[in-house]
Amino acid sequence: MISLPSSYNCLVLLGPTAVGKTALGVRLADFLDGEIVSADSRQVYKGLDIGSGKDLAEYEFRGRAIPYHLIDVADLSCEYSVFLYQQDFYKVFKSILEKGKIPVVVGGSGMYLDAVIRGYDLVPVPENKELREWAKDVPLEELGKILLELKGGEIHVRRDLLERERVVKAIEIEKFIRSDECAEFKKTLEARPEIRPLVLGTTLERLTLRANIKRRLYERMDEGMIEEVERLHSQGVPWERLEKLGLEYRFVSEFLEGKFLSKEEMAEKLNIAIGQFAKRQETWFRGMEKSGVKINWLPKIPDLEARLAAVKEFLKA
Repeated sequence: MISLPSSYNCLVLLGPTAVGKTALGVRLADFLDGEIVSADSRQVYKGLDIGSGKDLAEYEFRGRAIPYHLIDVADLSCEYSVFLYQQDFYKVFKSILEKGKIPVVVGGSGMYLDAVIRGYDLVPVPENKELREWAKDVPLEELGKILLELKGGEIHVRRDLLERERVVKAIEIEKFIRSDECAEFKKTLEARPEIRPLVLGTTLERLTLRANIKRRLYERMDEGMIEEVERLHSQGVPWERLEKLGLEYRFVSEFLEGKFLSKEEMAEKLNIAIGQFAKRQETWFRGMEKSGVKINWLPKIPDLEARLAAVKEFLKA
């Protein structure tokens, strides 16, 4: 029986879209006697099934159901955030360890993964109505100066200074983190569980990955992805909300709104967009490595069982 080295208390399997993370993660959870913790920013939502690639049938393996968490935990009426994910993750993580099981974190949402691996100090920022009312009459340039002053002259993305809503929100955050209320909340951060992850990365050669993306996209369309989006809208989810979910939900919504000449045109452009997204995911993972996260990349082998064997050999070493 192969087990996780004692210096680790969880396994993380990350990678871009369409590389078979779920299937591999389920097998890893099976032989490690673990439970899956999803790290997918759209699978948290109820109703986003086909377009998000939820594929719940994959959690059935060798005649038994592999337990999974943080899937279908939020309604589309609310905006799930990295902060909420981190808080929910800590609760699930503790409960899995208390059962004597191994948390196996599987996903490709970089910020979700980074937030728990590196332990972001996230705080819930309440809306400051007084600040927002005051900001309505302040020129954007002046708001930008205030934000730069609050941040000591440093800001990562300069284009954020060009959007009023972003600038006001950033000022709201900066003022809150200097408040007594925030100081009280930060005391609770000391009670967070210790996470010692063994991080594995899985991806494929570029041409293989692109072929997987295209094949999977057309499979999902055949499975009823367009009808899923149509049904969500008929149930009261606004087009704007669906478009904000990105990729499949944005493109299909725009198709149903008549913004594409044909289904074929929509699918072609969506296929390109998903490929670009996969590239951004890999860029994010490289950024995590530069920030000190050790990612043990598996061989770029399409065969699932061969990748599983590579993990087992890695754990033996």
